Amino acid sequence: MLKILGKASSINVRKVLWTCAELNLPFEREDWGAGFRPTSDAGFLALNPNAMAPVLQDGDFVLWESNSIIRYLAAQYGGQRLYPAEPKQRARVDQWMDWQATDLNRAWSYAFMALARNSPAHRDAAAIEASCQEWARFMRILDQRLCATESYVAGAAFTLADIPVGLSVNRWFGTPFDKPTLPAVAAYYDRLAGRGGYRQHGRNGTA
Repeated sequence: MLKILGKASSINVRKVLWTCAELNLPFEREDWGAGFRPTSDAGFLALNPNAMAPVLQDGDFVLWESNSIIRYLAAQYGGQRLYPAEPKQRARVDQWMDWQATDLNRAWSYAFMALARNSPAHRDAAAIEASCQEWARFMRILDQRLCATESYVAGAAFTLADIPVGLSVNRWFGTPFDKPTLPAVAAYYDRLAGRGGYRQHGRNGTA
C-alpha cells in the first residue's frame, strides 16, 4: 500500500491526497511537520534530505516534491485521463501545474501567511499589499483562461493541473482581503466542489 508522509492540513500533502481520491488509490498516511513529528528527524531526512513533506513511499520507491508525486501516481496507476500521454495535451497540463508552483505561489505567499495564518514574521503592511496586488494579477490571468475554456485550466476536461490550481483557488477564497470580482474563477470554485476528492481534501474548511 502507498504511504504518504505529511500532515493532512498541508496544501502540498493535500495535492497527493486529492490525487489518490481521483484514482481510487488506498494509502496510509503519517503525520509529519509542524505540530507533529519533525521533518528534521534523521529517519525523515533519509527519505527527503530537504526536510519537506510530502514524501511518498510506494514499496521501496521513495519520491518527494508534490507535483512530481502526483504525476507519478497518475502515470503509474492508470491516470491517463488526468495526465494525458499525448505530448501537447500533457504539456498544457504541465504548464498550468508549473505556473501554480512558481508564479501563483510566489504571489500569494506573503499575504496568505499574514492574513490567513497571522504569522508574526509577516507583518510588513507594504509587503502584504504588494502580495495581494500580485495575487490578484495572477488570478485575473486564471480568470481569463477559465473564461476561454469555460471548464478547467488545461481545457474541457478535469486534469492533474486542476489539483494544485484548485487548492490555490480555495486559498484565494479563504484569505480575508478585498478581492476583485472574478466570475470565471468563482464558477470554477463551485465546479470543483462537485468532485468528492476536492470536498474532502480541498474545499474542506482548510486553507
